[in-house]
Amino acid sequence: MVKGSKALLCPAADAIKRALSDFLVCPLSKQPLRFCERTQSLVNDALGVSYPIVDGIPCLVPKDGKLLDDPGVPQSDPNSTDPSSNHR
Repeated sequence: MVKGSKALLCPAADAIKRALSDFLVCPLSKQPLRFCERTQSLVNDALGVSYPIVDGIPCLVPKDGKLLDDPGVPQSDPNSTDPSSNHR
C-alpha cells in the first residue's frame, strides 16, 4: 500500500462497511444483521449473536459468533446504523 493511501481509504471503508451491512445476513438464521459501532461487530438481535469484523472483513462463520448477554433483547446502541434497533 502506498504511504498515505490508508488515510484516503478510511472514508471509503466506512461507506463500504455500511453498504455491506445492507446485504449481509446471519449465517444461522438468514436474518439481517446490524452494525454495532461500539463493538465493531455485526449483531443478530433475534438470536443474540455477535459476529466480529477483523481487519475490515466480517467473520460470518457460525463458530466465530459470540453469544450476547441477553438474547432476544436488542442491545441499545446510539450509533447503530439500523434505525429499528432503538425501538424500545
